Amino acid sequence: MKGVMLNTLFRRFASRPLRSAAAAAALLCAAQPALAQQVHQLITMGDLSSGYNREVFWMSIGAIILSVLIFVGTSYALFHSVRTYREDRNDAPPAQFHGNNRLEVTLVAVPVVIVIVLALLTVRAMARLNPTPTGAYPVNAVGAQFYWNFEYPNAAVNQAAGTGLVTNGNELIVPAKSKIAVTITARDVIHAFWAPNLGGQRDAIPSVKKTWQVDNDQPGVYQGLCSVLCGASHANMRFKVITLPETEYQQFISAAQNYKAPTPAAGSAAEAGYTIFMQGKDGSGACAACHRVQGTAAAGQSGPDLSFFGSRRTLGAGMWEGADVDTHLHQWIKASSSIKPGSLMPHYDGTTQGYPALTDEEINSVEAYIKSLQLPAQGNYWTKIAALKPDAPVPAAQSQTPVTATLGGN
Repeated sequence: MKGVMLNTLFRRFASRPLRSAAAAAALLCAAQPALAQQVHQLITMGDLSSGYNREVFWMSIGAIILSVLIFVGTSYALFHSVRTYREDRNDAPPAQFHGNNRLEVTLVAVPVVIVIVLALLTVRAMARLNPTPTGAYPVNAVGAQFYWNFEYPNAAVNQAAGTGLVTNGNELIVPAKSKIAVTITARDVIHAFWAPNLGGQRDAIPSVKKTWQVDNDQPGVYQGLCSVLCGASHANMRFKVITLPETEYQQFISAAQNYKAPTPAAGSAAEAGYTIFMQGKDGSGACAACHRVQGTAAAGQSGPDLSFFGSRRTLGAGMWEGADVDTHLHQWIKASSSIKPGSLMPHYDGTTQGYPALTDEEINSVEAYIKSLQLPAQGNYWTKIAALKPDAPVPAAQSQTPVTATLGGN
């Protein structure tokens, strides 16, 4: 199965003359979602670097061969019968007979054999893919409207750095050439976890935890998504999977375990943002009520983990990447649902009860604080994969200072 290259729709037709203004308008409308992605991303179930996809591929080969044989056999029988028993070639009344036992047995036996062969191929594939291999790296994936949180059960935060487990929002980092045991669940409605380049899709069901395996032998950046309609921003519930060689992956885990959110400099914008993040404005609307930041008192669970936000290169569960993060972050904090339909994050423009209106300066301060939440160099998975794979679809880094947005309000 061929993959789909995002962000290429417009370029594919750019060299072809458009026949009318209407055609140009239609093409531009069709290209809009693709152009939102700043980086080429090949999404394909045919990525044979994944053991899961290889198993499904070889199972499919058997099914395709059988399908071709059935097509050829039935086509031959059809055309042979039409050609041989045409009325203009057979004037005499047809011979009467009771039945052809051999033919009837054959017509029953052949489909039974085909079904048995297909069942054996399927059962063999399921037996290889469904169990979680011993030694697989465990990851917990929690889906919620409309984002993903990824937690590493075997990577507890070192006591000097804080409490809990290493967690990241919307960007999953895993080792290449290793089986990953992903335990999937949901917080609100049914979602589905699917990274086509790593393996098949699985439903994320509230209060139900299911574990299955994914893998990919090639270090790189892969696109993931929710594949079950879950609400207004179902199509905007994406995530990235960054696969690193074992050594670099362990460096990330070690850095993440020892990571402690930096203390903002006295009198800085980041310090003012820290106060609003932790305590809210006038004692209400604290961001820490919904978000966790490792090494601080912020331990909220209803929103994405922001511990490494400054190192991340996506915003809004993959809606924006690279430089677009700087462009939209201000409006995202102010009124997220104005740019992401259905977002449940409260507004800070005075329209959400219990959440005060923040001035642009105060929002800039919050931006400065969350942008300061960065992993040390040895744990920065984006720079690692960019150095290892120059052709990998790596978004640009965020700017170190907030960029004031000029977007409209609600």
